[in-house]
Amino acid sequence: MRLADAAPVHTRAIAATHSVLTGWGAGEGASVTIVRPDGVEDLRAALQSAGLRHALPRGMGRSYGDAAQISGGLVIETTGLKRIELDGERGTVTAQAGGTICELLREVVPAGWMVPVVPGTQHVTVGGAIASDVHGKNHGTAGTFGTHVEAISLLQADGHLVELEPGMSDRQFEATLGGMGLTGIVVDARIKLSPIPGAMLSVDTDRVRSLDGALAALSARGGPYRVAWLDLLCADAVRGLVTRAEHVDVPGEGAAVVRARATVPRRGAAGAFRPAIVRAFNALRYASAPRTERGRPVPFGRHMFPLDSLGAWPRLYGRQGFLQYQLVVPTGAERVLELVIERLRRGRVPCYLAVLKDFGPENGAPLSFPLAGWTLALDIPRAAPGLEPLLQGFDRAVADAGGRVYLSKDARLRPETVRTMYPRLDEWRAARDRVDPERVWCSDLARRVGLV
Repeated sequence: MRLADAAPVHTRAIAATHSVLTGWGAGEGASVTIVRPDGVEDLRAALQSAGLRHALPRGMGRSYGDAAQISGGLVIETTGLKRIELDGERGTVTAQAGGTICELLREVVPAGWMVPVVPGTQHVTVGGAIASDVHGKNHGTAGTFGTHVEAISLLQADGHLVELEPGMSDRQFEATLGGMGLTGIVVDARIKLSPIPGAMLSVDTDRVRSLDGALAALSARGGPYRVAWLDLLCADAVRGLVTRAEHVDVPGEGAAVVRARATVPRRGAAGAFRPAIVRAFNALRYASAPRTERGRPVPFGRHMFPLDSLGAWPRLYGRQGFLQYQLVVPTGAERVLELVIERLRRGRVPCYLAVLKDFGPENGAPLSFPLAGWTLALDIPRAAPGLEPLLQGFDRAVADAGGRVYLSKDARLRPETVRTMYPRLDEWRAARDRVDPERVWCSDLARRVGLV
């Protein structure tokens, strides 16, 4: 399965640079040493160079908070590991850790295959998708990205390259899914693909005038890719657009990926988001959408990765950036969604993007985020007054309902909250510590919330 030689090799010196990293949502930076290996030998050299420092693998850096940085430590950037091999007979693709979802799609879609689960951006690496066990708009039918991973080659802290498969007695495979890069470096992975008729989707759209309307529309029969955009800045009741999409075989070529049509500059447009501006944009978006539309053909990339059409879009939030607060609550706990939205609106805390999706059953990975129910993701400026006390109240409501907050998006959870939200945390720690007793792998997130 491996795309790289697993045999031990003599390590060599590897060039290092120093930099300050932040998450995708900006925030406090971390001073780190960065190395960029392009093979297993370089990976081992990087580990050897870490010495007594903590180390952490990093892909495209699309975690919103501090999950992909380690202050004072060594960041091993995997974006140089790019090899991808498609096995059309078996319907699998083996990809090195630094290959992105975009690059995978370019390889497999022309051959009639689809990566079964993709997140909301195509700019996530295979290693990052596994470390965060990412989900997409079709979790209710397809589960997480890790559900479709058949095997992983993992470089451990001691330099050994091991192959992991689901259900192994040491539970290392499950600890690595959603393990936030804290079990080792994913070198490559074999992923089971899904056959598709083409890169076009048939999209159904409905306007809704309430949260209940959005929940009902998401629960209705339709395509597997389901999502609701909610406008929380409108003066009246919450409104939004719900789409349900499925693959179809229609004439014409639909692009599986999307190109950025523009990039937000570092100056000028940076910090352009203001409540009044976003409110006007939301009103236009809602009014421009059909009340009800069925079967509109839309290219896969345009529908699945809308934000990727604008490069560096977090700069619109200004220097302080933004937080994304993504929660999930079980079916039957919809009252928590109502509470969160009501308190945001009552407190006049601007939420510039709100996305609601349905989730199917959770998998066997102890730190995987999804569980059967509803997930709500909220993009909020860090500078919003009174934000932290408000979010702490959300934390309590979510935890009391048996829900959790997504670690890959988090920038401010506390250790006691994480212990409540992730009741299998000790199980994960035990599996992790068996292969990294010196606790070489670490991150600012892991330190802050007590994962390590």
